[in-house]
Amino acid sequence: MGMTRVYMNRWFSVAYHYINMIRNNPDGQAFEFFGTHPDINHMSLLASDHIGTEPAVFGLDYVNFCVDFCRKNEIDIFIPRLHMEEISRYVHLFDEIGTKVMVCRDIELLDAMIEKDKFYEALKGKDLVTIPDYRVVNTAEQFKLAYEELTAAGHKVCFKPTISEGGMGFRIIDNDRDPLRDLYGYVTLSTTFEQAYETLSQAERFDSIMVMELLDGTEYSIDCVSTAEGELLTAIPRRKSTGRTYLLEESPELLDMASRIAAALRIPYAFNIQVRYNNGIPKLLEINPRMSGGLYITCLSGVNMPYLAVQALQGLKVEPPVPQFGIQAGYVEQPLIMQQ
Repeated sequence: MGMTRVYMNRWFSVAYHYINMIRNNPDGQAFEFFGTHPDINHMSLLASDHIGTEPAVFGLDYVNFCVDFCRKNEIDIFIPRLHMEEISRYVHLFDEIGTKVMVCRDIELLDAMIEKDKFYEALKGKDLVTIPDYRVVNTAEQFKLAYEELTAAGHKVCFKPTISEGGMGFRIIDNDRDPLRDLYGYVTLSTTFEQAYETLSQAERFDSIMVMELLDGTEYSIDCVSTAEGELLTAIPRRKSTGRTYLLEESPELLDMASRIAAALRIPYAFNIQVRYNNGIPKLLEINPRMSGGLYITCLSGVNMPYLAVQALQGLKVEPPVPQFGIQAGYVEQPLIMQQ
């Protein structure tokens, strides 16, 4: 097999790790990496062999930029992060030039995973995973009613936009906060109901917000890799502990959940299931149809998950790997010299 050309568009800085994991694969398969980002000095580009600047365009214009980039550079594999849903919608344009794209082709499922309330609705009644109690609101009065209903049901309450990535827009309602004391403390994700209500009241309507029960138990990320057809190859639960500490844990309950979700939804390649416990029950936070930000920690299990996903995309037959569990891990910053 000759040199395989891989393109990663605007990614998180952890793409640095994933590129090196794919490059340093156990089979000696040769790869050449191409990366683009609006910021030519972004850390995600540091491990790429060839880099370029992305234009500030959206929708089909952005997809056409990616198609042109793949065509000009004879890209074999495209691993997108930004605008996955648009790329999936027009994936036939990549098929026409012979570029394999690591994306879920079920556009309805992909759209639902990106819009959290749609996804919760889609999963209701399927007996795959417990969904937290939630309401979707667009006005301050709806927000107030949702808060009152959830607290009456005995829940602590939080809220976040229905479309967001990571922790963006996430807030916990804590009515015991002291605004003056907060000014002298660390930046916090907490706000009082009155502060949130007053802010939301400034707009007649706002983009959809999910008001939901706060899950305050142990949090897990379950990193998964499936074949192109959605057959689960591996699932590894990563328990978030204090600070930057994680435990790769062989949890039968969570492994069974991952198997059920994979069998029902058939998400291809790399994806990540995030759950958090409340009163002993693991409840779904979200599913991300891509490699997670913490996947490089999960790979300390001995499973090279980015490379496994690439093999799945290439259509190669691979044996399900045997991960090593019981590993406690963390991470520290590492200085890197940037030579552009």
